[in-house]
Amino acid sequence: MEQIEQYIAGERDYTKIKGATGPLVYPAAHVYIYWALYRITSNGTNILLAQYIFGLLYLGTLAIVMACYRRAKAPLYIFPMLILSKRLHSIFVLRLFNDCFAVLFFWTAIYAFQRRMWTLGSLAYSFGLGIKMSLLLALPAVGVILFLARGVQASLTQLWLMTQLQFILAIPFLPTNPMGYLGRAFELSRQFLFKWTVNWRFVGEDTFLSREFSIALVVGHVSALALFVTTRWLRPAAKPIVEMIHNALNLEEPLKKSQHAVSTRVSPNYILTTFLTANAIGVLFARSLHYQFYSYIAWATPFLLWRSGLHPILQYGIWAAQEWAWNVYPSTNTSSVIVVGILFATVVSIWWGTRKDFLNHKGDGGASKKAA
Repeated sequence: MEQIEQYIAGERDYTKIKGATGPLVYPAAHVYIYWALYRITSNGTNILLAQYIFGLLYLGTLAIVMACYRRAKAPLYIFPMLILSKRLHSIFVLRLFNDCFAVLFFWTAIYAFQRRMWTLGSLAYSFGLGIKMSLLLALPAVGVILFLARGVQASLTQLWLMTQLQFILAIPFLPTNPMGYLGRAFELSRQFLFKWTVNWRFVGEDTFLSREFSIALVVGHVSALALFVTTRWLRPAAKPIVEMIHNALNLEEPLKKSQHAVSTRVSPNYILTTFLTANAIGVLFARSLHYQFYSYIAWATPFLLWRSGLHPILQYGIWAAQEWAWNVYPSTNTSSVIVVGILFATVVSIWWGTRKDFLNHKGDGGASKKAA
């Protein structure tokens, strides 16, 4: 609210907008949303009204999440895990984080893609990215899904549309200090404080702050994405990678343009699996996760555990351990080991558990027969 007051007063230099919590480090859509909240809540003083708004935001997002699960034909027994997270309730109704709005548009994009509303999905994803750059973690999945479903030229058109929306959102700030806006809103070199980390506390502060550790995480992230892209996500095209690259350079379509091929191979289940896997890989190798980042994890874990083919009892056990670890405050070596361990186990199990589905191009049926 302190930062929004400066925006209302006419400040348009991003590098000069600050508050007790620090400088403004989120893109422009964040500013517009909290400007609206500032007005609605009597200049930010009516906290109870803000909590009611975030409560409705939680319920609305939950409804979209469940709709995505149903379109992916997820079983009903995993749905209780979507509503029982104490930490998630805290993030929405007590902490009032901007991640809550970003997550809303993240899941809206998934639902729109599942419904084959590609432009709406691209705009929803880009607007969510305009709230918080954490949504960049899912960008590889967005690219692969659009590439397979729409082809090279249409994918580039969607990418250009997303870029235009980011430009439109930033227009009020670009004339004053364009580089300052880009540097603050999409700062990739931000140094996180060790005392707030939830995930890598067990490695120690010296390692956490070291350049070598940062490079190792980047290498791990890129390597994991490359593994999934080459062995899982591009399998629906049923073509060698080299041939796909050659065809893409010639602007040829990866799938034959039949509605059956696209709907079968780029199914709602495939879209949800790819989206959530890319996000899980990103948070696994993130330099530092804070408590609000659980909003990107909590609603993804039940589906990914089911898709991995694990026994339902084991799914609930892993979910409960993760929920416990994210409710430990402040984080400890033990809780951080569990946070990272479960993320790692989730990524590995989803890679192993989907090997037959991607190979055989099974989409709408969901997980393997064993998992179902």
